[in-house]
Amino acid sequence: MGRTRARRTAAALAAAISLVALSACGADSGDADGKITLTVATFSDFGYKPLIKEYEKAHPDVVIKERISQFDQHHNQLSTQIASGSGAADVVAIEEGYLPKFRAVKDKFTNLADYGADKRKSEYLDWKWDQGTLGGTDFVMGYGTDVGSLAICYRKDLFAQAGLPTDRAEVAKLWPTWDAYFATGETFREKVKDKAWFDSSGNIFTAMMNQTQYGFFDAEDKYIGDTNPKVHEFFEATAKATADHQSANLQPFSQQWNAGIKQGRMATMTCPAWMTGQIKTAAGDANAGKWDIAAVPGGGGNWGGSFLTVPKQSKHVKEAAALADFLTSAASQKKIFTGPVGALPSLVTVLDDPEIKGTKQPYFSDAPTGEIFVSSAKSLEPNYRGTKDQQVRIPFGNALQLVEQGKADPDKAWNKALEEAKKNLR
Repeated sequence: MGRTRARRTAAALAAAISLVALSACGADSGDADGKITLTVATFSDFGYKPLIKEYEKAHPDVVIKERISQFDQHHNQLSTQIASGSGAADVVAIEEGYLPKFRAVKDKFTNLADYGADKRKSEYLDWKWDQGTLGGTDFVMGYGTDVGSLAICYRKDLFAQAGLPTDRAEVAKLWPTWDAYFATGETFREKVKDKAWFDSSGNIFTAMMNQTQYGFFDAEDKYIGDTNPKVHEFFEATAKATADHQSANLQPFSQQWNAGIKQGRMATMTCPAWMTGQIKTAAGDANAGKWDIAAVPGGGGNWGGSFLTVPKQSKHVKEAAALADFLTSAASQKKIFTGPVGALPSLVTVLDDPEIKGTKQPYFSDAPTGEIFVSSAKSLEPNYRGTKDQQVRIPFGNALQLVEQGKADPDKAWNKALEEAKKNLR
């Protein structure tokens, strides 16, 4: 962006200081008083605090520390730590979009099959297991934590203001396709001119892309972002809706985005299971009952879902593997889904649990989240991610931001995205 050299130097120095601090923290499996110290690194709150207390109580010889950082920062730091051979936590979460990148250096990670992980294959959704294991049981890189089964969260009060139905079944009928979703957005904007239809063009585009079997890469890991018609179709539709002022132009997960949710600046949001916790936290108690949840356009889909890995540099690999196993167990995943975080389990045994299927969220007008998200999770097809998937997705998100900011029309933004994505492939 137009940063001065001084700013770049200062930023680099700050980053270096931060990295040193984190490396020291990662190496701080500094055991004391005869106890083993394990560090768990995640991005955002995975809902592990009560589980950690439970584990420490059952294992009085273990002390567990959490390290939580922002999404990209977390994964970029892990890249540095793996490359340098030090600084990584004992248990590290990796999001599905970044997993292919780290699979390329799987020799730096513990094969959890050596600690019994291979025996858990039957517990998982097939596609989730395959993501974390390269399709078999010989090498288990990570225990699956959750799946990001897709839905749409919407504000009933704003729908009523626009004269749209508010019942979730009727709302779902408004958008069997994404084209219908954007058309409904036009109707909404005609009636409620001071509110946006959705929060962020980037979030919409991500949800659409995550419904494709192949997006930016084919099965041979060849880049197809410039030739796959779905990429252009989804980008063009999102950019046009954005140019028509359907977007609230909020950077996802920023302070402004949180404030926008609280202020009710948008009528709908793409809503994977874990997003319900984000919305509830950002919107606050004052907005309880104003939100509801309906099916996503285009059928099922997945956005997100992570894996717990154990870098080989851990000083306590065996104990770290046992902790990762516990945090992803059926009992733990069930507690996380029914708790504040609301992350959807990736285990078939839990998804089939009557209590999970019957789960409702009072905050979201008693929406049957168990039924909605479980149905979506079981109907979706896995979305293939290339080794450099994250590197090429970023330019498309940046290009959509240019449209939001009025700095580019959809065609110019598309060409910019293609240009930058090819640079990132080098």
